[in-house]
Amino acid sequence: MKKWFVGVLAVFTLMFSLTLPAAAPAAPAPPKPAASPAPEPHPEIREAIAALQRAKEHMEHAAHDFGGHRVDALHATDEALRQLRICLQYDK
Repeated sequence: MKKWFVGVLAVFTLMFSLTLPAAAPAAPAPPKPAASPAPEPHPEIREAIAALQRAKEHMEHAAHDFGGHRVDALHATDEALRQLRICLQYDK
């Protein structure tokens, strides 16, 4: 009976000693890298502004007035640019 008890005690001691390192706290985590800059807010609106500015420049240098519609298109483009810039102001 005594040998059985010593054997069981030896098994439990061995199991305890093998699990003890697993229960120890892990090494601290490495520091996180510096946060990258925030992505560009509303890149589609900024792309639309750039496209409208290029279109306006093309219309301003066009050789033909297209029956007065070029002037109307320039006014509409100016209004669209104004509205898009207002949109960007409301996001702040």
